[in-house]
Amino acid sequence: MQLLSDELLLEAYHHALRLQLEKEFVYMLLSEIRLRKLKLSEAQAG
Repeated sequence: MQLLSDELLLEAYHHALRLQLEKEFVYMLLSEIRLRKLKLSEAQAG
């Protein structure tokens, strides 16, 4: 996951939510976002 830039990670999370991908995948992305202490807007947080 470290190879993904912060911007791409947030974009991937946003698209995963929009496309209703597997919950485990979305959780994995969200866990990495929290680990990096990135900010999510209320709309993105799902």
